Amino acid sequence: MRPTRIDRRTLLRAATAGAAAALPWSAGRAAEGAARLRVAALFAGKIDDRGFMQAGYDGLTLAARTVPAEIEFTQGIAPQPDALAAALRALAQKKPDLVVAHGGQNNAATRTVAAEFPDIAFVVTQGNVTGPNLASYEVLQEQSAFLAGALAGLITKTGVVGHMSGIRVVPGLKGRAGYAAGVAHTNPKAKLLTNFSGNQDDNALSKKIATAMIAAGADVVFTMLNAGRMGAVEACRERGVPQIGNVVDWTTIVPDVFIASACADSGRAVVQAVADKAAGRFAAGSIRQVGLETPEAVRLAMAPRVPEEVRARIAAIAAEIVAGRLAVPHEWSGEEFPTPA
Repeated sequence: MRPTRIDRRTLLRAATAGAAAALPWSAGRAAEGAARLRVAALFAGKIDDRGFMQAGYDGLTLAARTVPAEIEFTQGIAPQPDALAAALRALAQKKPDLVVAHGGQNNAATRTVAAEFPDIAFVVTQGNVTGPNLASYEVLQEQSAFLAGALAGLITKTGVVGHMSGIRVVPGLKGRAGYAAGVAHTNPKAKLLTNFSGNQDDNALSKKIATAMIAAGADVVFTMLNAGRMGAVEACRERGVPQIGNVVDWTTIVPDVFIASACADSGRAVVQAVADKAAGRFAAGSIRQVGLETPEAVRLAMAPRVPEEVRARIAAIAAEIVAGRLAVPHEWSGEEFPTPA
């Protein structure tokens, strides 16, 4: 897919004013009169998926407006190392100041391509790779996922809860581990049905999996999906089962289905990476993280129908995590729910 070039006058999407006012790290502006930063970004999925990719894209356009910067991006690349590397290489050959690879599925490809272009700065959001010209910026979605699990454990009546995701990338696996630990924290006897289908964007598949989980007893389902989330929404709506979303506040988008959403705005990582590069504080070789201590970036949003005593319990758990008294694990082992044929 051909890269799309945008400058400050032709932004495709403006992020909310509130997001610009409350960044999780210190963003700042480039020096007045400085040359405009050139940023190229790679999105393996669709920038209008109402999920992880769109959050990253919104962060990119917000960065273009606030730094300011000229931005270029490529979207819709298959999440395979060779394809991702080729797309990153094509962006780097245009000699931008910064290349941003959005999502942990880019870890291996970015490490390879960054070594080929030592004079260009590279960033992986939700990544865990570093190098002489490579850094990772991570929003700790596993912390909001832990709270999602804690909520699921508190509200389940059947004692069975679901978790659905697509690609097995490190952030997604961490999110599953956090959710599982949250369920066990508030309801040790609850049964977890967890599935990685291999596809973040297939609505027919997600509906089939959600339907099967509900048939197996799940009375709340946590979805960590992108464009394929609406299939699970249909299944939950048809069967009267509440869903917990992620990335953005789905309780305001589909209020009849979503009882909560494990918000983790990965777009903030994009904004911060661009701001750091513009301000001359880009730290290659490092991993920068933000979690529940910055609720503008990471939190559990809950629908008004969640009882006050449950809200209070979730708030107390969040405070324990922020204080370091409650650890969120990064790994989970157990039997997975099979993808229906």
